[in-house]
Amino acid sequence: MIGSFLFSALVLRLVRNTPPRKVNNLFKRLQLISVSVYSLGHGTNDAQKTMGIISLMLFSSGFLGNEFFVPWWVIILSHTTIALGTIAGGWRVIKTMGTKITKLRPINGFCAETSGAGVIIASTVFGIPVSTTHVVSGAIMGVGLTKRTSAVHWSVARNIVWAWVLTIPVTAFVGAISYLILNPIINAL
Repeated sequence: MIGSFLFSALVLRLVRNTPPRKVNNLFKRLQLISVSVYSLGHGTNDAQKTMGIISLMLFSSGFLGNEFFVPWWVIILSHTTIALGTIAGGWRVIKTMGTKITKLRPINGFCAETSGAGVIIASTVFGIPVSTTHVVSGAIMGVGLTKRTSAVHWSVARNIVWAWVLTIPVTAFVGAISYLILNPIINAL
């Protein structure tokens, strides 16, 4: 959120003397680049989970032999599929978030996508798991704050923050309960 606020403030300062129509036209085109970079980041971050599941299935089925590894084609396929899915449908998420959290113009969308992509790619490089949806939500909040504090629908933002806070404990609880239920069944087989 802080990164997108700062990046958006910088970009807005750079174009402050440019007519709004020119700014909108420029950033509509630049969004093609920002959404592509965001899609690449999304693919590299979320593909790790997909690659692990596919490789585990291949290993369990004996297709990888006795040594576990992630085949190159699984890496390429996972990254490409998730990136294409983001390009095809990710704009809907941005549009929905952009109307529920704050109203976005092309310049705001560009700043949110670019700063979100930066966070996701940096997290991937350092091996930090992040929710791409949470990242883009925070980026949109940061962009909205460059307008004014009241431009962000804080009731929606509060729900998103609660989702961030509850995600890990709830999934850990569901995982533990699933393990307790399934472990005796699997051991009996």
